[in-house]
Amino acid sequence: MLASCASKKPPPPVPDLPVRAESALPPFIDIPDTPPVGPAMERAGSRWVPVQWMELVGFGDDDLHAAWNAWLRSCERPAASFEVLCTEVRRLTLASSQEQRQWMRQRLQPYRVETKRRETDGLLTSYFEPLYEASRVRRPGFEAPVYAPPPSLPRKSSWYTRRQLETLPAAQAALAGHEIAWLADPVDAMILQIQGSGRLRIQEPDGREQVVRLAFAGTNNQPYRSPGSWLQQQGYVSDATWPGIKRWLAANPDRVQDFLWSNPRVVFFQEEPLGEDAAGGPRGAQGVPLTAGRSIAVDPRSIPYGTPVWLVTRGPVANIERLVLAQDTGSAITGSVRADLFAGTGLEAGDFAGRMKQPLRLWALWPKP
Repeated sequence: MLASCASKKPPPPVPDLPVRAESALPPFIDIPDTPPVGPAMERAGSRWVPVQWMELVGFGDDDLHAAWNAWLRSCERPAASFEVLCTEVRRLTLASSQEQRQWMRQRLQPYRVETKRRETDGLLTSYFEPLYEASRVRRPGFEAPVYAPPPSLPRKSSWYTRRQLETLPAAQAALAGHEIAWLADPVDAMILQIQGSGRLRIQEPDGREQVVRLAFAGTNNQPYRSPGSWLQQQGYVSDATWPGIKRWLAANPDRVQDFLWSNPRVVFFQEEPLGEDAAGGPRGAQGVPLTAGRSIAVDPRSIPYGTPVWLVTRGPVANIERLVLAQDTGSAITGSVRADLFAGTGLEAGDFAGRMKQPLRLWALWPKP
């Protein structure tokens, strides 16, 4: 996934999702913020320390309805620990934010997410769903292919690198006939691969246009190496945000190929119709559509999929204090206090994601016994 981007304004709210009618919840009890009960929880990749709700900065101010839509998505494929609570989550869809907050305080225990060395500060980046113009057939101006997985692609062992796929006759022969579409810019094709999904506005051979989604379908099992970090290591840029990278590429068109080859990892896609999910994002690793501004990619060794998380970050791109859902992961998203915020679809989301790289603190919200 390409690290980050967010315009100064937050992503637009996601429309309400329909829910089935159910009986009312029991009355809410305005419980005091009592000291947390129980020891720290040791995860494979992190340490969770129980805390009081008052430690969650901004918890009383968040408009929880947008987050509730993301939570409803997680309840389509709930983790075992949250399955019982999902019935109540659905009932609370039309409740006020205050009622939703009170329910969370009754049913969930906040845990501060730390490293094994008890460090609390981490890193927030962001990713997005690109939208590019494309052609179904190769033609002048559209000569950068994106591929479906070829039959010879191994499942586990490494395959040709990006450079080899573009230069070796045997590799090119293996890819022939598996082009999904052709883009105008090879850098855009790699951004699509780094993000792991995207949308294409494709012109068909008969002149028709349609918008389709490309979903992740595999890789060449080569390691991901950040092209932005490569530029920094070579001493070419000090600003490795996407705006800084774009400026360097525009000033050095003869080095674009080296820039692309610095990342040996190639992602393959499968084409999907947008269908009823056109307003939502692509499906994340949890298997549910992502929600702009409310879904995060995490290291699942630190935070399990489907976990509601309180996220706090402050910096030059955005100040954020909000409820999010852990619904995705990525090859570059590793570590205890690490998250990648899904910014949405298109240019504005891409601008936000390309600039976002800020300090982060996380609190996992886990069901009480």
